[in-house]
Amino acid sequence: MDNMSEIEQKIAEFLLQIKAIKLEPTNPFTWASGLKSPIYCDNRITLSYPTIRTYIRQKFSEVIHEEIGSIDMISGVATAGIPQGVLVAQDLGLPFTYVRSNAKGHGRQNLIEGEVVDGQRVVVIEDLVSTGKSSLAAVQALRDAGCNVVALLSIFTYNLPIAEENFKEAKCRFISLSNYDALVQYAAANQFINDNEKSLLDSWRLDPEKWSEEQTAKSK
Repeated sequence: MDNMSEIEQKIAEFLLQIKAIKLEPTNPFTWASGLKSPIYCDNRITLSYPTIRTYIRQKFSEVIHEEIGSIDMISGVATAGIPQGVLVAQDLGLPFTYVRSNAKGHGRQNLIEGEVVDGQRVVVIEDLVSTGKSSLAAVQALRDAGCNVVALLSIFTYNLPIAEENFKEAKCRFISLSNYDALVQYAAANQFINDNEKSLLDSWRLDPEKWSEEQTAKSK
């Protein structure tokens, strides 16, 4: 898409304005993994804002039309990718499924909810990509069910090198509406962060584990 950089900046603006993304480089968050991070992202908050929700849906649909072409189904990654995926599927008039993080423990013990037809061209919708591991687990589940997953789309990605490697290894096309670099650029240009904070944010993306270790050492 010719205006992709404009979309990246607009999404970054929205996410910062509604505090779906919080930047705290001098007082980092601790992720579930134990890793310290200067950023926390909860894109579920976008669902509470109709204008932002609509913009995201429209841009997902445009990316599919302009970059991917004809597809047969939309699938969401549980849980945050489900509502976003439903909106896109409704917009495009397509069937929808979603992929659980783990198979259901009762009944038919489904991993994929909804009807899957062998050979379907599928786009997977995700809200956030960090390492890409959980997203690609959903992609693999759909492939195992006979689907042809042509791409995974997300609202936001941290732009971590490991994610790029993982998607490349999985031979899965990945497109995100916005990303960490665009966010930091927008935040710096609009006084959400100062120069020192920007430097801390830039260094985190290059090596999150080393950054986390350094912050942990400082706090002792």
